[in-house]
Amino acid sequence: MAETVISSGTTGSLLASLDPLLRAWLPRQRWFAGKGRPVTGFSPVSVTELLPPDSRLGLYHLLLRVHQPTAPGAPPHPGDCYQLLIGVREALPPRLAPALIGHVTKGPLAGRTVYEALYDPRPAEVLLEALRTRARVGGLRFERDPAQDIRAGLVPRLMTAEQSNSSVVYGDTFILKLLRRVVPGVNPDLEIPLALAREGCPRVPAPTAWLHAEVGGASYVLAVLQPFVSGAADGWELALRELAKGEDFAAEARELGRATAEVHTALARALPTVTLGRAQLELLVDGMTERLAAAVQAVPALRPYEAGLRSAYQALGSLAAECRTWTAQRVHGDLHLGQCLRSPSGGWSLIDFEGEPARPLAERRMPQPPVRDIAGMLRSFDYAAHSVTPPAPDWARVCRAAYCSGYAEVAGRDPRTDPVLLRAFETDKAVYEVVYEARHRPDWLPVPLSAVRRLSLPDQEVRP
Repeated sequence: MAETVISSGTTGSLLASLDPLLRAWLPRQRWFAGKGRPVTGFSPVSVTELLPPDSRLGLYHLLLRVHQPTAPGAPPHPGDCYQLLIGVREALPPRLAPALIGHVTKGPLAGRTVYEALYDPRPAEVLLEALRTRARVGGLRFERDPAQDIRAGLVPRLMTAEQSNSSVVYGDTFILKLLRRVVPGVNPDLEIPLALAREGCPRVPAPTAWLHAEVGGASYVLAVLQPFVSGAADGWELALRELAKGEDFAAEARELGRATAEVHTALARALPTVTLGRAQLELLVDGMTERLAAAVQAVPALRPYEAGLRSAYQALGSLAAECRTWTAQRVHGDLHLGQCLRSPSGGWSLIDFEGEPARPLAERRMPQPPVRDIAGMLRSFDYAAHSVTPPAPDWARVCRAAYCSGYAEVAGRDPRTDPVLLRAFETDKAVYEVVYEARHRPDWLPVPLSAVRRLSLPDQEVRP
C-alpha cells in the first residue's frame, strides 16, 4: 500500500464534493448518534488515501467531525468525530447497491460513485493486509501482536446486524470491529482485552491486531481485530430461542454469571482498584439523581415514579453517610446478553468493552463497582422476558437468580447480599433505558417502564 499525500486544497475540494451526499447518508446509519438534528457541515480531522481513485477502485479513510446544532440550553459542542471508509467506482455493480452513498457531480471525484466501502470485499482485504504487514499510511498505524499470525487471502464479509459500530468477518478466523464514533485517548475496547490477555483470561478473545491514528498530537483507536468464535451463539438470540421453545435458561444464566465473575476477578488483578468512600459515593449518588431529574423532564411518563426511584439513590447515600465503603475496579461497562457469545462447546465469552458510547471516554474508563455490570445483565434478562407474547416474568426471575448464584460461586460474594447498591445501579440503568427507548424505539418503552414500577417500590420488594 503506497501512501499518497493529500494537500489541504485537495482535501477541501474532496469534502466539498462529498458534503451534500454525506448530509443525506449519515443520518440514516444505525451507528450515527446525532439523529433528529440536521447535519450543518463537516471539518476534516484526517483524510487518507488508501487506494488512488484513478484506479478502477479508489478508497479513502476519513475522520470527519460532524457539526450539528446543539439542543437549547446545552453547552457548545465541537461535533462528534466519525470514521468513514469511502469507496470510489465508476459505477456500482448490483451487489453493492445497498452501499450507495451517491454520485459525485463536482470536485476531484466528479462523475464517480461513492459508497460504503466495507460492503466491498476488496477494500476489506486492504485493511486486513495492512494489519498483517503493520503498514503506516499517513497518520494511520496498523499494529498487530507479533506473536500472532494473520494469514493472507481470508475472504471478508460484512456483518449486517444493527449495531453502534461495524464488523467484518474474515473467513471463520478473525473479526474486525471498526469503531464509528471515535474520541482521542485510550479506548477500553482495546485496553481491557489486552489487559485480560496478559492475565491469561480465556473469557475474552485476545486482540490480534488494531488500527489507530496519530493526528495533531492526539491518538485515536479506530479498529480491533480479534479471533472469530466460529459457530458461537449470541446470548440475546440464544435466550430468545429458548424462550420461544419454552425452555429453561437457568443453567446458561448460571454459567454466564460464572464467566462474568471470572472476567471481573481477572480485571481486578490486571488493573488498579480503588476504594469508594463517602465523598466518592456522594458524587456517584449525585450523578444518578441528576440523570433521573433529566430523564423525568425528557419522558413525563417517569414522573409518577420519580420519588420512589429517588429513594433508591437516597438509600445508597444513607449508607455512604454511615461510612460504608465499596471496592471499584474496571468493568465491562455495558454488559447485556448481546455482549456475550456461547461457543459450540458451551463456554461463554464476553465481547465489546467499549462501554456506553454516549458517555465520555474518561467516565467509561473510571473504576466502577462490579455491580454495574451485574445490573446491566439483570436488566437484559428482563428485556428478553418481555420480548415474547405474553411476557415471561417468571423466566426472568429464575434467570436473574441463577446468574447471581453463578457469579457468587466464582467471586465468593452474591450481589443479592448488597441489595441497596444493586437496586441503585439497576434503577440507574432502567432510567437510562426509558430515555433511550422514548427517543429511539417507542414501542419498547413499556419494557423499562415495567422495571421502573418495580424498582420504585420499597427495597425489600426488588431483590432478584
